[in-house]
Amino acid sequence: MKLNDHACLTFGEPEELLDLTAAYVRDGLSGGLRVVWLCEEPQGALTELDRRGVAVRSATAAGSMDVVASQDGLLSGPSFTVAHAMEWLHRQRELTSRGGYAGLRVALDMGWALRPISGIEQLPAFEEEIATALSDTGVSVLCQYDRDRFDPVTLASVASFHTRSVTAATYHSDPLLRICRQYAPPGVRLAGQLDRTAEDSLALALSEAIRVDGDITINMSELSFIDLSCTRMILDAARSMAADRSVALRCGPPIASRFVLLGAGGVPGVRLVTGHGG
Repeated sequence: MKLNDHACLTFGEPEELLDLTAAYVRDGLSGGLRVVWLCEEPQGALTELDRRGVAVRSATAAGSMDVVASQDGLLSGPSFTVAHAMEWLHRQRELTSRGGYAGLRVALDMGWALRPISGIEQLPAFEEEIATALSDTGVSVLCQYDRDRFDPVTLASVASFHTRSVTAATYHSDPLLRICRQYAPPGVRLAGQLDRTAEDSLALALSEAIRVDGDITINMSELSFIDLSCTRMILDAARSMAADRSVALRCGPPIASRFVLLGAGGVPGVRLVTGHGG
């Protein structure tokens, strides 16, 4: 994303939201920008960003990043008004300018709009106001919508006010399995049940991660099953990498046991992560 972008991120699961937001935050901080994330659970968000390698603790201490609860930002008690929300956004811009930052990145988790609050019918008007008021101001805004919880009519009503759409690059998606690109830390994310019927998609995802990224993470924390063929494919991909690169296999104990069975512990550069680290 660039300065002045007003983008719409649609996601299907929390890991996807956290991954894409982590990349947005990471790139903003590295570019000397101030970053603000308005979300439902600030402490949990900070923990998840930290786990993905974003230096949020030092950034918040320095004032270059804030993670704010919805009720402390866009909402006024149990109600929503465009005027109050825009006042909050303009205040963030003023704080950024006073701090001497190169620009501002704002991430808005729109989950608050699913609550039974008054004024929610103003949501499209709010999106239109963002597009009008914050263009050419050095501010980029990333609005985050859960595509499974928001109805298609609502999503369609706000789509035209955004300059671009953001989603994770997806290699396979059906009711049983999702394979997509992971951005922070870089690699591949697998969710559901993985067997040889998805080998081609898995091979493409692995090859692109190896070609594009340095050290990679295969995030299987939401994977409930993997067959031996796909387990072997992942390990073979890890073996093919240069000696100075590493692969973190993040998964639960049942999935980890498959990799142990095939000798993952003896593959140079491969690290099994069965907790929340890595």
